[in-house]
Amino acid sequence: MKLAANVVRDNFRLPGDTGMNLLKSSALIILLLMIGSVASAQDKRAGAIKGKVRVEKGSAEGVVVVLRQSDHEVSRVSTDRKGDFLISRITPGVYGLTFRKPGLAVGSIENLEVKAGKTRSLGDHLVLSIDEGSIAFIRGSVFTQAGRSVPNVRVELARVVSDNEVQKLDARVTGETGEFVFRVPPDVVKYRLTLQAEGAESVSKDVEVDGAAVFRVALTYKPIPK
Repeated sequence: MKLAANVVRDNFRLPGDTGMNLLKSSALIILLLMIGSVASAQDKRAGAIKGKVRVEKGSAEGVVVVLRQSDHEVSRVSTDRKGDFLISRITPGVYGLTFRKPGLAVGSIENLEVKAGKTRSLGDHLVLSIDEGSIAFIRGSVFTQAGRSVPNVRVELARVVSDNEVQKLDARVTGETGEFVFRVPPDVVKYRLTLQAEGAESVSKDVEVDGAAVFRVALTYKPIPK
């Protein structure tokens, strides 16, 4: 009978388990529960701010959102690919937000009150516009050989990669006075503008951009001889 009792007891024992191990495991579980309770209590004493950033042009991903009190930075996060952001564990109080991304105008929101246990939602009302001082403009016009403007013709923009390779980027149709404009990064790059119009020769001109400025170009509309 002793042998049978030992067999039953051994069948319910985990390999390597001892009474001491069980006590340690129980203590660990209790400790984790206590930590979880403290974290939960801390969350209830703190607040959060969430929102969505939209941009006039380009991607809303990677906008840096700075949480501050007066001029003191408290925290910062970045928007995801949809422009969403969340700042959590904020001590209740009044804050301001600053939004920054290269190529976009700096945005800000002031006097945001954060309450304990609450998430302040800003919705998607913040739209960041293009920072005109941080991009380059390629402005041009299309004229006939007699000097008259040509509306409704297509002008293509390409990046010159090498002598034998270009990368097409964008296109515009000229307005009533033959004008067109492209916004490009201020990096040092050579671009090629090509006039494409039915019944006219294909005409190209290169423009070298080397900073945030306005670069002007004129393209001549030349009808194909009949």
